[in-house]
Amino acid sequence: QVQLVESGGGLVQPGGSLRLSCAASGSIISINVMGWYRQAPGKQRELVARITSGGTINYADSVKGRFTISRDNAKNTVYLQMNSLKPEDTAVYYCNADEVVYYSGSSPFRGYDYWGQGTHVTVSS
Repeated sequence: QVQLVESGGGLVQPGGSLRLSCAASGSIISINVMGWYRQAPGKQRELVARITSGGTINYADSVKGRFTISRDNAKNTVYLQMNSLKPEDTAVYYCNADEVVYYSGSSPFRGYDYWGQGTHVTVSS
C-alpha cells in the first residue's frame, strides 16, 4: 500500500556532496515522520536524521553541521543533503516513513515503520 523509493546514491570523493531523495507512493493522506538511516558493513543500522510533519528535526551527532534533512509534504518526499562527506559515511542509506495514514479502498488506515530498498553511498578517493 505504501512504497518508498530512494535515489541519489553513488561514489563520491572525501569532501564531496550528494543529495538523496525518497518518494513515498500510495494513496497517502499524511506522513508523520520521515527519516534516513544507514547501515555500514558489519554494523547495525543507525539513525542519520529524521523530520516530523511539523518540522522538528533530529540529527545523529556524527552528521550535525554536514547533513541537512528536508521534506516536501505535498510530494511526500524527503531529502538528505550530504556535504563534507567522509569515508566513514560509506553505507547503505535507507529511507523510513513512520505513522502513515493512507486510503485502502475508501477507508483510511494508519500504518507504521515503512522502509525503502536502500541506496549505496561510497565515499572514497
